[in-house]
Formats: sequence, structure tokens, C-alpha cells
Amino acid sequence: MASVLVASNRGPVSYVRRDDGTLDARRGGGGLVSGLSAISAEDSLWVCAALGEGDREAVRQGVGEPGVRMLDIDPAVYADAYNGIANSVLWFLHHHLYDVPREPVFDAEFRLRWEAYRAYNRAFAEALAEAADEGACVLVQDYHLALVPGQLRELRPDLRIGHFTHTPWASTDYLRMLPQDVREELVWGMLGADELWFHTWSWAFAFMNGAHIDSAVGAAQPLSPTGTPWRGVDHMHWGGPKRTTRVRTFPLGVDAEDLRALAYRPEVDERLARLREEVGPGRRTIARVDRTELSKNILRGLLAYRELLTARPEWRGRVVHLASAYPSRQDLEAYRSYTAAVRELADRINEEFGTADWQPVLVSVQDDFTRSLAVYRMADVALVNPVRDGMNLVAKEIPVVSEAGCALVLSEGAGAYEELREDALTVNPYDVSATAQALHEALSMPAAERAERTERLAAAATALPPQRWFLEQLAALREDPDGE
Repeated sequence: MASVLVASNRGPVSYVRRDDGTLDARRGGGGLVSGLSAISAEDSLWVCAALGEGDREAVRQGVGEPGVRMLDIDPAVYADAYNGIANSVLWFLHHHLYDVPREPVFDAEFRLRWEAYRAYNRAFAEALAEAADEGACVLVQDYHLALVPGQLRELRPDLRIGHFTHTPWASTDYLRMLPQDVREELVWGMLGADELWFHTWSWAFAFMNGAHIDSAVGAAQPLSPTGTPWRGVDHMHWGGPKRTTRVRTFPLGVDAEDLRALAYRPEVDERLARLREEVGPGRRTIARVDRTELSKNILRGLLAYRELLTARPEWRGRVVHLASAYPSRQDLEAYRSYTAAVRELADRINEEFGTADWQPVLVSVQDDFTRSLAVYRMADVALVNPVRDGMNLVAKEIPVVSEAGCALVLSEGAGAYEELREDALTVNPYDVSATAQALHEALSMPAAERAERTERLAAAATALPPQRWFLEQLAALREDPDGE
């Protein structure tokens, strides 16, 4: 039994079968892993899904890390829940990615997948209910598990339940695309939590605006937005007919010490030296590091760079775009075609503008963390232009490790915009011409101004590092529910 439980689709460890048939455990990273390390492993449990055959074999053999429980969910159910709903419906809704004349289509096949999503969430709720001490705190993560709070509330009303949404939340117009019964189930699943957490108030307000668009959900009305600081985080109450769910923001930041330690390892030094040779002496760099995720807006970023070279020919031969765009969700056709389009556009820019001694775009479509850190250190300009993003830690990470300081070109659609906008050059993510102009201004920025902005960006980026981010949520969950 555990007093603190975390639930997420992906856990802190994964298993791969070696050639000799034994299992190799590989530890993951990220804010949750770092945050959970701040509490005693004896009192905590991480519940996650077995994602691959190695994970499922570990479950069958009873192999496991202390404090981790993997759920061996039927692969067909998992596929329908994860790819069929979480990544093909909820992700597209929250990031406003649908090609509306053609999508979405909610038909009988969708209903079967929604049943799988409900069953997937139910498996987590039942595992958490079984493993939790009386009055335990449960921290549920992300859109994959949006129904868990409501399901778990029915099973264990004694628990303190929090849910963190790491993505944006859909606008009311987008949320209305869902069939009414599904929409209500989604919202009431979320409202089963005592605490709902988002990275920014933009996404928190989007949830609250959408939560009472139907009469069945309309009984939940927002109470007063107090604006009262709570350990540096504003909060608001949300009242329902039987209980109260409180909505707060916890904008995840960067652990500067850990990130710099990773970025200045010998292997990163070696990769940086090779990159400098590829770029060539005296040239400026525009850096981006993203998954080829549709919301990251990589194609418009490349188009803006192309327009920069067209409209500002003085930069030809003097700047290189370092684009790390590693493949994401290649089991979905939309993502495969997007990754191919990124490669093709980079090739066209190189063909159009490249010379014998200058390649305008150096693109990498490999998941290469060492190269990404080298790019961070080398960046003169960081381009972060997502259409819509829950936070976007790249916008926070690059200023922390950039060697000479970097100018940040930042989309208004990034969650990080709320914290970083004062010292970034902000752009409408759809406006290619404005983004090209911002790149010119960033490249032209005096070194002293760039250094000062970078220092302030790094300070904002490290304001709520992972361990503190996690512990403040846990403290909020343990707080007197009737108190402030």
C-alpha cells in the first residue's frame, strides 16, 4: 500500500529483451521522474502501462522496479485507447489540429475506441484503488487518463486526487466537436479530482469555459477567481453540486544544475566541435529542437527561414539553421507524411540557396539527445513557434545552456509564452512573414542585449524546477480542502 501514487501512460522504466532472452531495464528521465525522487520510495507507487513486449514480459515474469507497477493491458485495447483516442482525438482537439472540412468523424468505429479508452482508464483506476492507503494522494498525469479521477472517486471517495494536464485544453468551439455524451463524460471525469492542474491560466480558463457549455455540466459554475498567491501560484475555486474541484497552475520549469551538467559532458563537447565544423567559422546559428509533431509548426518555421534568406539576402552564407526534428508517432500516417514534408522542405531550401561552402539547413531527423544539447549550447537564436503547446520546455532549456546567449523567437501559442514573453521576440505562429522578420531582428540583436535577455529568460525558466513543481502539487493536494 502507498500514501503517494502517480499514474501515467509511460512509466519511469522500460524493459528491452536482450539477445540472450534476459530483460534489460532502462530508466527514463523528465520532470515526473525527477519530482518523484523527492519523496520516499517506500511510501510511493508509480502505476503505468506496459508499453512494449519487453514490458509485458517483465509483468509476466514478475520482474519490476521497486515502487513501480506496470499494467499489462490487452494490446488491442491499448492501441485503440492510446492511438485511436488519446493521440488521434484528444491530442488533435486540445492542439486544434483538425482539418475541419474532413475531420473529425465520430462514427461507430469511434464509439468502439472510446469504449477502449474508458476500459484503459478503468484499469488504472482499479489498480490505484487497490494500492492506495486510506486518504492517500494520487497524482494522475495527462490526457491519456482524463477519466481516471471520476472513476477513482467512485471506487475510493476517501482519496485526495489531482490531475495534471500537460497539453493545452481545447477551446469551447473545439470541445463542442465531441459528441455531447462523450464531452460530458470527459469533463466529469476530470471533475472527479480534488485539484486540476495546468501549465498556464490560458489552458485552465479554457477548461473552465468548456466545462459548463451543456446543461448537464452546467451545474458546475465557477466561483470567485481570488487571484490570491498560493506559494507563488494563483488559484481559483470551481464548485459543483456535491463537491469542489480547485483549478490551479503549476508552470513546469527546468533544473538548471542538472541540465548544465548534462550539456557540458565530454561527449557533448565532441559533438559541438563537429557541429562547429559543419556550420563553418563566423556563421550565426538559428536553432530548433522538436519532435516532428504536427503542433510544433516546423514547416512554417522552415518557410520563415526561407523568407528570411529571400527578403534579407545579406544573411545568405552568414547563418545556418540547425533543425533537430526527430520523428514522432510514426505509426500514424499523418505524422509520417509530416516528417517527410520537413525533410523535403529542408532539401528544397538547401537546393535553392546552398553554395559549395554553405549549407543553409542542417537537419537531423534522429532522436539524438547529445546533438540537441550541442545545438542548445551553440544557439545564437532559438526558434520555438508551435501552433499550440502545453508548455514547451525547449524554450526554457536553450537559454539555460546557451554559451554566448541566445535571442528567443517564441510563438504566442506556446504555454511558455506567459512566462517568457517579456524577453522574447513573440510571433503569431501562422504569420510566416512576421516570423522571418523576428528572425532578422534576433540575428541583428546586439550581443549585450542578447546576453541580458538570456539571463532573464534563464531565471524565469528555472523558477519552478521539477522537484519543487511536483512537491508543490503534492502540498496542494494535502492542503485542507476547506482552507485557502
